[in-house]
Amino acid sequence: MKKKNPKLSRERQKKIISLVFVYKNRFLLAALCMVIVAGANGAMAFLVKPIMDDIFIKQNRDMLLLVPGAVILAFFLKGFCAYGSEYFMKYIGQRVVRVFRDSLYEKITDLPISFVHNEKIGTLMSRITSDVDIIKNMVSNAIINVFMDFFSIIAFLFVVFYRDWQLAIGAFMVLPLAFYPIVIFGRRIRKFSTGTQETMADLNSFLQETFVGNKIIKIFNLQEFEKKRFKEKTKRLFRFEMKKAKTRALSSPLMEFLGGFGVAFVIWFGGMRVINGTSTPGTFFSFLTAVMMLYGPVKKISKLNNTVQEGAAAASRIFDVLEEESLIVEKENPDILKGKSFNIEFNNVSFAYSEKDAPALNNINLKVAQGEILALVGMSGGGKTSLVNLVPRLYDVTRGSVLIAGKDIKDYSIKSLRDHVAIVTQEPILFNESVRDNIRYGKMDATDIEIEKAAKAAFAFDFIQGFPKGFDTIIGEFGSRLSGGEKQRICIARALIKDAPILILDEATSALDSQAERVVQKALENLMKGRTSFVIAHRLSTINYASRIILLKNGSIKEQGTHDELMALQNEYFKLQTIQATDHNKVSDPDCVTAC
Repeated sequence: MKKKNPKLSRERQKKIISLVFVYKNRFLLAALCMVIVAGANGAMAFLVKPIMDDIFIKQNRDMLLLVPGAVILAFFLKGFCAYGSEYFMKYIGQRVVRVFRDSLYEKITDLPISFVHNEKIGTLMSRITSDVDIIKNMVSNAIINVFMDFFSIIAFLFVVFYRDWQLAIGAFMVLPLAFYPIVIFGRRIRKFSTGTQETMADLNSFLQETFVGNKIIKIFNLQEFEKKRFKEKTKRLFRFEMKKAKTRALSSPLMEFLGGFGVAFVIWFGGMRVINGTSTPGTFFSFLTAVMMLYGPVKKISKLNNTVQEGAAAASRIFDVLEEESLIVEKENPDILKGKSFNIEFNNVSFAYSEKDAPALNNINLKVAQGEILALVGMSGGGKTSLVNLVPRLYDVTRGSVLIAGKDIKDYSIKSLRDHVAIVTQEPILFNESVRDNIRYGKMDATDIEIEKAAKAAFAFDFIQGFPKGFDTIIGEFGSRLSGGEKQRICIARALIKDAPILILDEATSALDSQAERVVQKALENLMKGRTSFVIAHRLSTINYASRIILLKNGSIKEQGTHDELMALQNEYFKLQTIQATDHNKVSDPDCVTAC
């Protein structure tokens, strides 16, 4: 994902506003409540004149009863409507957050696998959690207070100009100075907030990697090294947070200092008018109260602007993901792949992971017949995984085409294409759910009988029955409560229950010990029956049953044929077999264990 300007464009601002106004009825109710709260605030300042002039100077007993009642009413309306406005805006904020979170997860899930591989998992998690929370603060806290303070400013301005317009003009000559810090500090806050969010995302990614790799860290005694790396990251985060805190802390005192000039002028000029008899003490104190209360909302808007700038930076990062264009594009009216029997053809296929990378595959021409078991061998980096990833369109070819049933796979809908493909990978991918749910992942409407049948075919039924809750046993994160062989057999059961005609086995037994490998191999043989299978093999001894073997080297097919045919050539495949056989004999020879 390309880095983009943290400034929130107008188009993106409109999108956020449109999300808020989806709930326009609640927003209008919140706005009405804010207007009433602002009117109540203005009434407080307005009532200072009758309190001073009518009650204390003129000693009017009627006003002594009327004014306290008005004060009680004003406080009641203010409290009730403040509750209403906050509730409605919090509701809107939480709904907007939910929309963003749902949209982000949907987008990331739909984007090609290359996007997830190019991004740190912790960074993507940070988008969905912390960045969205910052937007929530902007929508539910900042917007409500901005509107509340705006309406309060209008109410106070009304009182100020109504009481003494000449004094008001003089007082507000200094007001533009008070808004100056809002602009300057807002830019700095947005800059530091972007740095903070990026550092936090990096920290999340670091935590995920080190927690998952905790065993390796301990085995290699790298705890101190990782602690030092963590401290460096928290130190960087601390610096950004302190820069942000310094800017926040400075903006408010500076505004108060500039506002003090206005208050000082009011006291001097207003006092002169009272002394000269052109104004009353009640008018002056009502005016002064309104001015003093006015600077409160102005100062709060400065702080709220900081929150808005943080939200803008977070929103920009979220939109970077939401607006990411997928490299895997589906036709407008795609065909639906149907049937269980068809050939697969790679026609002059070349592929590179990006424009900057060297090609992973070069001019591959290959035909795979229905039901054929095709083994792919070769040294690491030869292009085996790259080739099979093109079949379900996890990646798209750079040049050439992949054909199924004589038609380019780009002509089919992605869903129907992937419905016809099952995969078992070297690293078992399981979820922290029950055994039953993990197997059912291959077919969501599968019955319990179908699940048990798949488990039996995968040689998993017996060990599952030995669990405390059988098929309802929770297997832990990534299947942490299972052995390697058990995890792999559940993955095979999941592939079996999908019953897809195309099967990809990506080094499905290379991480297992010999005993587990033998059991898993039997399960794989059940899985491959009647299916067009691509078998990526690390251990060449596991592919003797293959219909055909192709050897890939530097992205090109160097050899192909049966095991016996390739051994007779005494070329690359022969060398690989010889190397592995030699290594196996060394490990098997008890006299060689120590020496080797």
